[in-house]
Amino acid sequence: MEENASFNYLAWGMDNIAYGPVELPGLVNWIKSGKVKANSWVFRERDSVWSRASDLTELKVLFKSKLPQSSVDAADALGIQPGSLRRIKMLADVDERLLASLLTYLEVVRTSAFGTVVNKGEQGDALFMVLEGEVRARVTIDGKETTLTTMGVGECFGELAIVDQGPRSADVIANQPSVLLKMSAASLKKMFAEAPALSAPFMFALTRVIAQRVRTLTKRYEDSIHFSRSATAAVAADL
Repeated sequence: MEENASFNYLAWGMDNIAYGPVELPGLVNWIKSGKVKANSWVFRERDSVWSRASDLTELKVLFKSKLPQSSVDAADALGIQPGSLRRIKMLADVDERLLASLLTYLEVVRTSAFGTVVNKGEQGDALFMVLEGEVRARVTIDGKETTLTTMGVGECFGELAIVDQGPRSADVIANQPSVLLKMSAASLKKMFAEAPALSAPFMFALTRVIAQRVRTLTKRYEDSIHFSRSATAAVAADL
């Protein structure tokens, strides 16, 4: 918005009466109170021209497209704002209005330190994204726990479960009090039906996560083969 604007404005009301003159701060207050809408006619003394309020450079910022009420309600219900979803790596490049729409398909899962998020072997049907805190994936073999990976803010797990609803391959435990965002398979299906414009970027982001997982696992497998061959060669050399 322009600063130090001391010229006056008139605003054309719905009752066909011109209100004013008023300076810019007063006009801004009228906009915030709803007396002047985006399509209201405003007379700017400097130009001696009537224009739509939303067409005036100094007022455009006040008429940025607002979020749909359903998204506002979802944000209030979840206790998070659309912008906070940018903490999630897979959503970092998604348009903010789409992030706002995504809120209506998410659940918030809060867990205390050492709380269990999912159990190995149970039917998987959801993707989880870490909004706050930290969790770890573990397996227990012969009574001994092995941590497979630790996931902090921005990371996700369950990307395969939301696609094929297969059994969980590991326990996921919270290392500290954590806040997770859950997208269930049912919510994903609903999003496909109701919001295809949102489904496309979400699935593209999910595909990238899965591709990265495959690359990581492939690299680990290759490293294990190299290690095994090196160990075998070393043993053979000692014989």
